[in-house]
Amino acid sequence: MKGTLYRLFQNFVQSGSVGGIILILCVFVSLFIANSSSGTPFEQLLSTEIGYASENLHLRYSVLIWINDGLMAIFFLMVGLEIKRELIEGELSSLKKAALPIFAALGGVLVPASIYYAFNQGTETAGGWGIPMATDIAFALAVVTLLGKRVPASLKIFLAALAIVDDLAAIVVIAVFYSTDLHVTYLAYAAAIFAGLLLMNWRGVTHPVFYLIPGLFIWYFIHHSGIHATIAGVLTAFTLPTTEDDTPSTLEKVEHALIKPVNFIIMPLFALVNTNIRFESGMLEGLTTTLGLGILLGLVVGKPLGISLFSWLSVKAGWCVLPAGARWRHLIGLGILGGIGFTMSIFIALLSFPAQPEVAAKAKFAILTASTLAGVLGYMLLNTISKRQALEVNGE
Repeated sequence: MKGTLYRLFQNFVQSGSVGGIILILCVFVSLFIANSSSGTPFEQLLSTEIGYASENLHLRYSVLIWINDGLMAIFFLMVGLEIKRELIEGELSSLKKAALPIFAALGGVLVPASIYYAFNQGTETAGGWGIPMATDIAFALAVVTLLGKRVPASLKIFLAALAIVDDLAAIVVIAVFYSTDLHVTYLAYAAAIFAGLLLMNWRGVTHPVFYLIPGLFIWYFIHHSGIHATIAGVLTAFTLPTTEDDTPSTLEKVEHALIKPVNFIIMPLFALVNTNIRFESGMLEGLTTTLGLGILLGLVVGKPLGISLFSWLSVKAGWCVLPAGARWRHLIGLGILGGIGFTMSIFIALLSFPAQPEVAAKAKFAILTASTLAGVLGYMLLNTISKRQALEVNGE
């Protein structure tokens, strides 16, 4: 009996969907905590500062910042490694394949922002046009992971690439339009270290420690520059050396070492601390305001419309090709999942309305509602597509 239970547990942990299941459970736990008597103590815990600070070195931040800016940089590192590996030897290795996520992300940024602005132009909430732009990589990939082998493996790579591109676009938007205190000197330091890592790659340095330790300094300088620090993970990932064949590389070794810590520790923690939204009176009514409609329609309608339309145009123009094994209906399903804005959307909402906490709260509720709708609808569509394909294969 003990051996059977152990095997069942082992199979559960090794299954492709376990990370997504744990992530979604953490969302429900976080919502429960936020709306219980433990909500205030939990917020106080997240605001507790830990670390070291001196005149020349500041590494003392709240628990929330350590998770969102620190641990999530490791998540972005892993995703960046996966993207680079696919660019070198996988699904994104040709120009036409690599270009498709870029065009899709462009549509997924422009159309939602335009929809939001159309509803809010000339109002006090017009400044929140950046809210529906970004796709939450962690949650979107969690939904695809739950689907397992029911979707082509190439779609996960496509979605990850798309989400990174439009998250990077969101980061640029934050830096240009929402950052009030940008420190160019710190950016220059980070750029110099990044250039040094590229030089080491070119010179054939392979030990991961020579990339990961400087990557910590890139994180530090980017964090102090005023730009969201998680981009440091992507930058560091793109400097790690890899090969074009099946020979084990530095990149693949680091990627393999990060899979379990990211799936079972970092992403669940991230969900736990970022979904603590307290439901308040007036939130439901807020969904029908220009703010709520701009966010809802921007994420649930604008994202799939922009991603699908720009993908179709780029493929028809001959600039891109669909991912291996994918059909247009798959792209529509992924476009819907692109409407899971969540973390970055909430982050932009807080930046958009820093002096209006009641408006920010309504925006967060609209984001949660839209992201939930997008996740459920995207999952249902892709699952239905998989069942229909299975029937077609069996001749039924």
